[in-house]
Amino acid sequence: MVSRVIPVEAFDLVVFGATGDLACRKILPGLYRRYLGGQVTEHCRIIGAARGPMTRADWQAMIEKALSQHVAKDKLKAEKVAGFLERLEFVTVDARGDHGWSDLAAMMREGVVRAFYFSVAPDLFGPLAERLRAHDVADAGSRIVVEKPFGHDLETARELNATLAQHFDETQIYRIDHYLGKETVQNLMAVRFANILFEPLWNAQYVDHVQITVAETVGVAGRGAYYDRAGAMRDMIQNHMMQLLCLIAMEPPYHFDPDAVRDEKLKVIRALDPVRPEDVVRGQYEAGEGLSYSDEAGNPDSRTESFMALKVHISNWRWKGTPFYLRTGKRLKARASEIAVFFKQPPHTIFDDASGWQENLLVIRLQPDEGMNLKVMIKEPGPGGMRLVRVPLDMSFAEALGAEGADMPDAYERLIMDVIRGNQTLFMRGDEVEAAWSWADPVIAAHEGRRPLAYAEGTSGPLASDRLMARDGRVWRELH
Repeated sequence: MVSRVIPVEAFDLVVFGATGDLACRKILPGLYRRYLGGQVTEHCRIIGAARGPMTRADWQAMIEKALSQHVAKDKLKAEKVAGFLERLEFVTVDARGDHGWSDLAAMMREGVVRAFYFSVAPDLFGPLAERLRAHDVADAGSRIVVEKPFGHDLETARELNATLAQHFDETQIYRIDHYLGKETVQNLMAVRFANILFEPLWNAQYVDHVQITVAETVGVAGRGAYYDRAGAMRDMIQNHMMQLLCLIAMEPPYHFDPDAVRDEKLKVIRALDPVRPEDVVRGQYEAGEGLSYSDEAGNPDSRTESFMALKVHISNWRWKGTPFYLRTGKRLKARASEIAVFFKQPPHTIFDDASGWQENLLVIRLQPDEGMNLKVMIKEPGPGGMRLVRVPLDMSFAEALGAEGADMPDAYERLIMDVIRGNQTLFMRGDEVEAAWSWADPVIAAHEGRRPLAYAEGTSGPLASDRLMARDGRVWRELH
């Protein structure tokens, strides 16, 4: 199987916060890989913008070092690296003042796509948007890319949306959630809507429950100050996991069109029931081989959760009565992001010995080893009667697609290319963000100030999360 690489239009992409961690770790390495793949052409330019004084040569040297750290060695071809670095320019800009803006305006070319990536703190989104307009840097077709967090709660999300709307139309605003750029997440829509096999079963009549898990083995070291103001609910569930929930639960859109897809996602969020306090488990990891959460966050009395599990219900015709269980945490026993759809048992078994029966299960793996796994029942091989056993029909992208599957574009690569194409399908709309906060805020408020349950690092989280499932006669999938 050979994928088609279609070059994007010529563009000027300005990366604000060009010397920051995200730019050096994800954005520029991703753009290099797209340049190496032929999608970014010689007619494209990347302009770094930052507050500190720096020459173009200095920034090129910084990015060359970043490429050596974050791009596979076999992709670092000397002539390609040199060609990519030639695409880089740099300008010193004051986001809150007027310094440097006339220089940036003079660098912009006519007749190419203009895109501006806000890889900066959220409090700079407004000033940057205002100055892009005031200094005529942005034109009528320009696009701005906004990193999360999209507000701290509903009130601040509304303020942020209103600020951006003063200067840019909604069709120009790209709120980026890198989870939506993962190949498997997009394949979820293909599996659902391009195959007759699953869609007739994709409802409360046939689905027993759904588990969505995002587990990490790392702690919050290096971002403890930010995380202690956010917590797992704000950092993961309100955005990343909400998007996964929407893609699982949404109705088929009338067309694979940005607003059609986002309209259906919005309907899911608005159909979410309020979460009962007893359906929420919050945890915080203790010291083990590493520091405790409170030590890494620099707050001995922290009441912020590093783990959260909750049961969610969707009140619509398709899903009424089917629970969705969400679980995320730091310092857990394994790194895994997956969606598991558990189907109900057959209404009647014809086999005398059905003790080996297990439910059909579809697992969509987001990381590591992106792929899908469908578990079905078969007869156990060998003599001795009809004994049932569950076996996987496994599809790993790396195995199914060979070398090409193992070398799929990173989520940031894909999403930045969508920005240049003007495709907003995988980006959140303003009303979608506000609806998510409307649902999340009461959950946060109900537990604000309460001390989370302690859990040991290297486990699956607090035992209370297992009890949450056991209460319904279910168990979490093992983290491995």
